[in-house]
Amino acid sequence: MDFNKYTFDVAVHNQKKVILVKFDYDIALKNALRQRFPSARWSASKKSWYLPDLPSVRKALNLKPQNTVAEKAKRLHMVNQQAYLDLNEQLTLKRYSQSTKRIYLAEFYHLLNLLDDYYVGDLNPKRLKDYFLYCIKVKKMGERKMNGKINAIKFYFEQVLHRPKMFFDIPRPKKPQTLPKMLSKSEVKKLFRVTTNLKHRIALQLSYGMGLRVSEVVGLKINDIDSKRMVVHVKGAKGKKDRYVPLPKSILPALREYYKMYRPKLYLLEGQYGGAYAVSSLQQVFKNAMKKARIKKEIGIHGLRHSYATHLLESGADMRFIQELLGHNSIKTTQVYTKVTPRSKSKITSPLDSL
Repeated sequence: MDFNKYTFDVAVHNQKKVILVKFDYDIALKNALRQRFPSARWSASKKSWYLPDLPSVRKALNLKPQNTVAEKAKRLHMVNQQAYLDLNEQLTLKRYSQSTKRIYLAEFYHLLNLLDDYYVGDLNPKRLKDYFLYCIKVKKMGERKMNGKINAIKFYFEQVLHRPKMFFDIPRPKKPQTLPKMLSKSEVKKLFRVTTNLKHRIALQLSYGMGLRVSEVVGLKINDIDSKRMVVHVKGAKGKKDRYVPLPKSILPALREYYKMYRPKLYLLEGQYGGAYAVSSLQQVFKNAMKKARIKKEIGIHGLRHSYATHLLESGADMRFIQELLGHNSIKTTQVYTKVTPRSKSKITSPLDSL
């Protein structure tokens, strides 16, 4: 597809942002477009072909990325627009992950939107506490969300405005100590069996077979897989840490079949417009597989990582070894799996059995 023979315009179609693809009618150009972007659609009202306005599509078309932060700042009162932009800039300078940036910006935006024409820098400790109480009592926000909100606002006051650390006393909501949700080995087998799409099955098998986070699965690149040493290099994981994990022997034939069928260029799992497969898409794949397998547990794709750790522990793997494979900073994080399947307790016989 020769992009020089097409023009691209941003528009709104059916209340959604799209990219119009225009060209002098030529069957060869039309076929080239449909071959490169099978999801391209014709709009009779726009008299043009169009694609969804997504970051991956813009990248594939060599278009300038959309500055969503700047666009969102414009929706705020002008007195707080710069504060929102300053937070984004400082997060970028400190090289925070995209996930953390997204959370911090979203939580800070919520505060700025409520403040309207009141400058955020003039907030005193009492007004901040009132805001947090409002979020808990009125908005019914949970512990995880509240901690993210507090972290975002603390970051702005301490790292952007350079106020003294803990210049106001914030009571932290206590996180509930919940046990990790997991699947049994038979349920995992059933999940893979009903997933007939090769790409989808590979993604789920990688998640379970190496205990990867969903972001790590979609972030895998072809050259991260070393089939000679039978290891996979997980780069820039949580906490910006790299680690190596063993590549399961059983998945190698399927990986080779997948490569021949899909021919990925950079990322092992690529989206339909190129680039990495979307995290939300993979989460939906898992959700659909659970429904198809008729497994009624309330569990997300992260449960495959929990299942991996639990099944390793059940097979007798050393706790420190599991910690290294999962990329946990502290052994305490890994030890939670002993509460799911304590090996020592599994050998205990109930007094009832001795009667």
